[in-house]
Amino acid sequence: MAIDFKTFNEIAPHVLAVRKPVLIRGRHGIGKSEIVYQIADALGLPVVERRASQMTEGDLLGLPKTDGGITSWCPPEFLATACNKAVVLFLDEVDRAVTEVRQGLFEMTDSRKIAGQTLHPETLIIAAVNGGEHGAQYQVGEMDPAELDRYTVFDLEPTAEDWLDWAKGNVTGPIWDFINQNRSHLEHDGEFEPNKVYPSRRSWKRLNDCLDHAGLTEDPKASAGPVVFHLASGFVGFEAAVSFNDFFAKYESQVTIEDIVDRGEISKTDEFGINDHCALIEKFQASGVFNEELTPVKMQNVVNYFVTLPSEVAMKLWGVLGEGPQENVVALHRGEASDGRKVASMMIKMFSSETSS
Repeated sequence: MAIDFKTFNEIAPHVLAVRKPVLIRGRHGIGKSEIVYQIADALGLPVVERRASQMTEGDLLGLPKTDGGITSWCPPEFLATACNKAVVLFLDEVDRAVTEVRQGLFEMTDSRKIAGQTLHPETLIIAAVNGGEHGAQYQVGEMDPAELDRYTVFDLEPTAEDWLDWAKGNVTGPIWDFINQNRSHLEHDGEFEPNKVYPSRRSWKRLNDCLDHAGLTEDPKASAGPVVFHLASGFVGFEAAVSFNDFFAKYESQVTIEDIVDRGEISKTDEFGINDHCALIEKFQASGVFNEELTPVKMQNVVNYFVTLPSEVAMKLWGVLGEGPQENVVALHRGEASDGRKVASMMIKMFSSETSS
């Protein structure tokens, strides 16, 4: 059964605490490596990463030496480090490794020993593969029951919310807003055709970095023409690029946080449907604009917007405000819109409706 990142982050520390190796399985580009580094950072441990697919038996065991007629092994640098101090030993692409390397890992993942070397007592082992239920789509070797038995196995299937939460501090507005409003384009969910480019969580981050480096995310108007489309097509494939290019070209005309909170241009949302309002409120949440107490002017703008919302959307905005300082919620409840409508009266009606239903 696949789990999302939130569940994995709750479970994995208990396994690692008793020094049991963890195996993460999942599709490419979902953030397996990223989550390993997040775990290591939370534990205050450095990461020693090795791609098992690029290793030979000698890369794993080291080189033999003789001393008094007795042969022993000089460990490779990564192994010596993992034996001499506490680290997160991250073994990526294990199911693409040659048989000799995978057999060598049997001993390490079982007894924490290999070629006469013993891992540091606080060293943790995390491995990652593209196998599992998606294995048939990749050129990987099958892992037999004895091999899997060395690990605690987790199949990761992160949600769109997992990526959007991570992306708040890692991608710019246009990419975040596009995925938030077009979640089906976040990644391909189906069979892969050979030689065709598909979107992934990783490829959207790479596209973001490229656009940001070119200065295109700061001034979408300057990106007119085929530049953005061709860049997007190279990173996320043709279908996603077509949708993103259209979205990006119109991005400047979209209603922004500043339009509502700073300038009070509520009329820009006159033609909004429920989904449009929800997308805008999610922008508020992602930006952290409500994480600090709002000035009276900004709060008045929020009040003027709040009273225009359908009940279910108003409740969503109320919830987002509640994640910040209590002063914002109190000010909202006491607020009166420019047209005389009072928020308190509106809230009473909303809660009464919720109770009766």
